[in-house]
Amino acid sequence: MTGKKLYLKPNVVIEPLVDRWYAWSHLLSPATAAMNIAGRHLTIMESYLKAPAIHAEAVRNPKMKGGPFMDVAVDRLEEVRRLYEHTCTEQDHMIRFATAVKELDTLLATTAIGAGLEPLYQQVPDLLKGYVELFYDRNNNADFRFFESLLYNSEYYNRKGQSIALWITDNDHRPFCLSTPRLEEDHVLQLPLSFDHPGIDALSRMKREPRDPAEIKALLGITEQQEGLFNTFFTTEAPPPYQRYIGDKIRMRYFGHACILVETKDVSILVDPLISYYGYHSDVEHFSDVDLPDVIDYVLITHNHQDHILFETLLPLRHKIKHLIVPRTNSGSLEDPDLRLMFQYAGFRQVVAIDEMETIPFADATITGLPFTGEHSDLNILTKSCYLVKIGAFKLLFLADSRIIESALYQHIQRAIGDVDVMFLGMECDGAPLTWLYGPLMTKKISREFDHSRRLAGSDCEKGMALVDIFHPREVYIYAMGMEPWLEFISSIKYTAASNPIIQSDQLIALSREKGIIAERLYGEKEMLYQRKEACATVA
Repeated sequence: MTGKKLYLKPNVVIEPLVDRWYAWSHLLSPATAAMNIAGRHLTIMESYLKAPAIHAEAVRNPKMKGGPFMDVAVDRLEEVRRLYEHTCTEQDHMIRFATAVKELDTLLATTAIGAGLEPLYQQVPDLLKGYVELFYDRNNNADFRFFESLLYNSEYYNRKGQSIALWITDNDHRPFCLSTPRLEEDHVLQLPLSFDHPGIDALSRMKREPRDPAEIKALLGITEQQEGLFNTFFTTEAPPPYQRYIGDKIRMRYFGHACILVETKDVSILVDPLISYYGYHSDVEHFSDVDLPDVIDYVLITHNHQDHILFETLLPLRHKIKHLIVPRTNSGSLEDPDLRLMFQYAGFRQVVAIDEMETIPFADATITGLPFTGEHSDLNILTKSCYLVKIGAFKLLFLADSRIIESALYQHIQRAIGDVDVMFLGMECDGAPLTWLYGPLMTKKISREFDHSRRLAGSDCEKGMALVDIFHPREVYIYAMGMEPWLEFISSIKYTAASNPIIQSDQLIALSREKGIIAERLYGEKEMLYQRKEACATVA
C-alpha cells in the first residue's frame, strides 16, 4: 500500500459493455440480449466484413446517422473479424437461444390454430423447455411468455460477457452506440467485471472520496501490465464540494435530455438519469455529477429505452441511490423485459416497481405512477410510467415521451390528480421506425410501409397542446429531445431549425405563451426555484 489517497479524475469514463458493445438495457435482459447478439451484432459485423468501405462511407453521411453501420476504420477489419469469431464461439448458446425463439414463433404460427396447447409443449425447442408458457389471447392468437426469473438463473444471463472500459475523455464524440463495438485502444483499460461487482461502487466513490489506489487496484484485479494506464486515472485535486440545497423552496435542475433533479432541504428525486459527467470544457453549459447530491433518495425511470436507462450514468451513481423506482411488469413477453429483475441482477438494491395510479408517500411529498401511451410502436409494452411528483401542494408532471392517442385517458387522469403546476413533455415527434430499436426481436419480416407507420414518436404540437389543455399547467417545458451533444452517440439526433420536432415544439411554446403559460424548450442546463405552497416560480 502506498498510503497516499487520490481522487478519480472527473473525466474518467466508466463505460459498461456487453461483448464489447455498449451496454444498454436490451443487452442485460437475457432474452433480448440473445436476440440482439444474433440479430444486431452479428448482422452488423457480417455486413462490415463483406464491405467495410460501404460502412466507412455511410458513417460520413449525416443522413445515415443512426443506421446499422460500424464506425470503424477499414484497416481494422481483422480486429472486427476476431470479435465476430469470438462472439460466435463464446455466445454460441445465446445465438442458439435466438434461433430457438424463431422456431417457437414459427411453430405457434403454423400449428396453434385454436385447439389445446398442451400437446405442443413436446415440440418446444429443447433450449426453451421449462422457460416458456404457451397461451392464446382472446382472439385465439397463440404466443408465449418467458419465466424471466429462471432465465436470470441460467446460462442465458450474460454476466460472463459484461465488462467495464475505463478511459479519459475531453469531448462528446463517440460512434453511435447501437452499431459500433468497442475495439482495443491503447488509452482504454478493459476490465472483465460483471455489473454487480463491488469494485465499480468503490471506484465511483473516489470521485468524491479519496482512497489509496493500491486498494482499488487489488479490488479490481489490476495487473502489472495495466498499472501504468490505470495510474493516469487519478489526481490529488479534490472536486468542488456539493452545495446541498438547504432553502425552503423546491429546486428543479435540468441536466439535459429527460434528466431532472428535484430537491428540497429534505429530499432529492432524480428522473431518468443521463448525466454528462465529464468535467471537460464544453460550449454548452451543463450540470455534471458534481452537481448531484451525495445521497439521492429516489431515482425514477420512465421507460426502457436507451436514452432513459443509461448504465454509464446509473452504475457510478448506484452507491448513492436509496430507492430506484421502475414501472412494474412481469409479463414475460420478449419485447417487454422486467426492469426490476434487470436492475437487481445488475447490483442495484432497493428497486421498487410501481403500478399505474400507485402512490409512494414520503415526508410531505408523494410520487405517483401514471399511464403512458405512445412512443412504443404499438407494441404491448407495459413497462412505462409517467410520474406525478407532489411536494406539499406543488405538482410536477413528468410525461416523458407520451403521445396522446386517446384524450379520454388523460382526462380520467386529470380527474384523479387535478391540474398541475409544471409539466415536462418530450416532443421528438418524428421518431425512428419500429425496427430501428425492436427489429432484432421481430421473427417475422414487417413491410417497409408498416414499419414506417409504427414509430417511436412522442407528441407533436397538436397532441402536446391537448395535454396542456387537459392539465392546465402554469409552466410547460419541452425536454427529452436528444439535442445535447453528449446525447448524440445514444440518440443519433442532430436537429436544425428546419427539423420537424423543432418546428412543432416552437409552435407549442408560442401557443402556450399566448395562453399566459410560461413555456420553454430546455437545453443544456436550467435551474428554477418554486415556492412550496403558493406554487409560483422564480427563475434562479
